[in-house]
Amino acid sequence: MWHKIMVIADWFGEMGERFKLIRDFNRAAKNAFISGIAPTLLEAKITYGESDYRHAFSKWMAGGFRIKALSGRALSKSELIEVGKVVLDNDELVRKLISLGWDTLEVHDNAGFNGCKWKLMDYSNLSGILT
Repeated sequence: MWHKIMVIADWFGEMGERFKLIRDFNRAAKNAFISGIAPTLLEAKITYGESDYRHAFSKWMAGGFRIKALSGRALSKSELIEVGKVVLDNDELVRKLISLGWDTLEVHDNAGFNGCKWKLMDYSNLSGILT
């Protein structure tokens, strides 16, 4: 019985870490936009993700880390890729996302219909150890 309580406590602790990462990302993106470092306001949230990208740590029905670029216009595919590369080029951030249960990085704009998806494991430099 006590083991089950520990499992529940671990689950809530991990969910807290996920929400903290989202909150910290959004705060940093907002500050970068306000200070003029970033040309577009970004906002992160949790989505379903891509089931084909699942790995050993994936969260069921919550494996997507979506970044929405709040530009007020449709972004080109190259602009969406540029936003995604900011995350994908940061090995530590990619590994943190994977360890917290995300398997998919999604980047969308708020006005168009374009979007991009990446399998986070492909950018972890772990050589498929967790798949």
